[in-house]
Amino acid sequence: MMHGVKGYIFDYGGTLDTAGCHWGKVLWYAYQRQQIPVTEQQFRDAYVYGERTLGNSPIIKPDFTFYRTLDVKIRLEMEWLCEHGAWNANLEEFNQAHDAVLEDVYAFVKKNTAHSREVLTRLVQDYPMVLVSNFYGNVEVVLREFEFDKFFKSVVESAVVGIRKPDARIFKIGVERLGLDAEDVVVVGDSFYKDIEPARKIGCKTVWFKGEGWTDKLYDESLPDRVITDLNQL
Repeated sequence: MMHGVKGYIFDYGGTLDTAGCHWGKVLWYAYQRQQIPVTEQQFRDAYVYGERTLGNSPIIKPDFTFYRTLDVKIRLEMEWLCEHGAWNANLEEFNQAHDAVLEDVYAFVKKNTAHSREVLTRLVQDYPMVLVSNFYGNVEVVLREFEFDKFFKSVVESAVVGIRKPDARIFKIGVERLGLDAEDVVVVGDSFYKDIEPARKIGCKTVWFKGEGWTDKLYDESLPDRVITDLNQL
C-alpha cells in the first residue's frame, strides 16, 4: 500500500485523541468509573443531545481549549440527565461528579495524544501532513494545547470551511492543501463512514483506525487499504 504514498491526511477526534475509541464510549466509561448513577441508554440520550446542541449553537468559542470544551460538553450532558429525571443530583453532587468525569477524561486524552505525538514525530520527517476534522471552530487551539500544531501543513476544519464529513469535498480540500494527487495520499481515521468511505470516493488510500465504535455495526474491512488498532502500525 505504501508504494507511491507522498502525504497523509489525519482525522482528529477519535483518531489522535482517543486511540480509535468513539467519544461517546470514552465518556460513558468515565461515567461508570466515577459511578454516575445512570443507565447507558440514559447517557446515550444525553450525549446525543449535547452533540446536537454544540453542533447547532455557537457555544464553543474559537479560543476555547479542549479542557474548556470538554467541561461544557459534560455539563450539557449532566444537565440533560437531571432535567429529564434520570439523575436526582443536588448542586454539590452535580459539581463533584462533573469535575471527576472532566479530570478522568482529560487525563485519558493527554495519555493518548502523547502516544500520537510520538508517531507523528516520526512520520513528519518523511511526509507532509494535513488535518481534516469535524470540529467546533477551535481545533487550532486544541492542536496547540496537545502540541500537534507543528505537524500539520494545513488544517481543514468543518466549522471553518462549511463542509462536514462524510461529505467527500472536505477531503478534496485536504488533498489540494497537500498539493498532491489523491492516489498519493493516505487518509487515516477512526470513522468508517465519515473518513474511510468518503476518502475512497475521491481516490485516496485509506487506513481505518479500528477501535470501539458507538454501535456494533459491522463494516467491510476489505474496503480500507489497511486496518490498524494502534497508530504505531502506520
